[in-house]
Amino acid sequence: MNNQFDNNYNNFNNYSEDNTFSCDANAKPAKKNHTAAKVIAGIMAVALISTGSVSVYRVFENKDSSTKVITQYVEKPLSSSSNAAYADPMGMIENIETSNDVLSTEQIVEKLLPSVVGIESEFTVTTQSNGGMFMFGGSAQPSTQTGTATGTGVVISEDGYIVTNAHVIYDTDHGAGLSKNISVILNDDTKYDAEVIGYDTDLDIAVLKIKAEDLTAAQFGDSDQLKQGESVVAIGNPLGFQLKNTVTTGVISGLDRDVTINDKSMTLLQTDAAINSGNSGGPLINKYGQVIGINSSKMSSSYSSASIENIGFAIPSNEVSKIVKDIMDYGYVTGKPQLGISCQDVDEYTAANFRLPVGIYVTSVTEDSAAEKAGLKSGDVITAFDGQDVSTYEELNAEKNKHSAGDTVEITFSRNGEEQTIEVTLDEAVNKEK
Repeated sequence: MNNQFDNNYNNFNNYSEDNTFSCDANAKPAKKNHTAAKVIAGIMAVALISTGSVSVYRVFENKDSSTKVITQYVEKPLSSSSNAAYADPMGMIENIETSNDVLSTEQIVEKLLPSVVGIESEFTVTTQSNGGMFMFGGSAQPSTQTGTATGTGVVISEDGYIVTNAHVIYDTDHGAGLSKNISVILNDDTKYDAEVIGYDTDLDIAVLKIKAEDLTAAQFGDSDQLKQGESVVAIGNPLGFQLKNTVTTGVISGLDRDVTINDKSMTLLQTDAAINSGNSGGPLINKYGQVIGINSSKMSSSYSSASIENIGFAIPSNEVSKIVKDIMDYGYVTGKPQLGISCQDVDEYTAANFRLPVGIYVTSVTEDSAAEKAGLKSGDVITAFDGQDVSTYEELNAEKNKHSAGDTVEITFSRNGEEQTIEVTLDEAVNKEK
């Protein structure tokens, strides 16, 4: 019997193929401060469900798995599969559509349904199992699980380019990484194999390509023109394709919400339109029938004694446009900061045993990186970044990702028991490997 996996997205974009974590997991450059209220992941008793757990519906053949304990972290920027030139065929950047014709919900759905697709990704996860013989000296045996994730996507060009969430095709929950077998199901149930053009797991956007012609490309609107309280419609595939093309309605509940999901900061639209597992990558549509957001996450659980409902988030269309254009033009998202280190956390227990400060121990420094140029060395323990105390690699990433490539920041560290502070000019993360 198939069982649904626990979909909590514990290590958003930090897992790498060599079973390590990234000290330089990249996120989008810092934005200008907004006066809108901020949603902070640190609010006690509130679980902000990340895109992996909210919006992708995964079923695996075998739910049993052992827990991986990983202490080593290594820098690894985003992966991408293409460096093809991109002519922006959907006009998402320069030619954002404008309209004054308010449509009914029925008209919006009729207009967008041909542009909404289902996405199915197959994953293989290998875990270690001791076969119940641990107490008798038995060795761990590999156990393989296969699973399928389903999500939603939006057609952005007539010749088969599709945008969706990165977590629909890239699994970090169980370490499966990029799916090797991705299918796209059109509204008429025609199924195509999909090529991964590029993706960014920090910004949670992926671009796929299918060999199809004369598709109906969605019309994109200007998310900067949205107003709080404006009506919206969401279309997606909650819990798989049995409920394909489910339509929910609501309003823009908030603008420019600075949301932190697993130490990754994103600026998102908030909506009360129902966003459920499987809605990942689907469109959030304005009253003119234009896509103004890509649905990605929701808030769940409870705060104090009050239950939380209908707090969903979408990546604004203007941000999506920039990410897509970068992926198509360069094979990666430009402007993302990078230090150039491998590291591991020094917790209180380790600090006491090895007479080190609590912080981030630098295990190696990449040649010719920002860290090397600034003078960081293996054995240094980073304790502060740009004036903010940091004690874990997650905190270090969170502070680093508030900046852009080219920014100069101060890093405080301990070397041989002596505290020092240096200035580091952050590099741009560039990685075009698949």
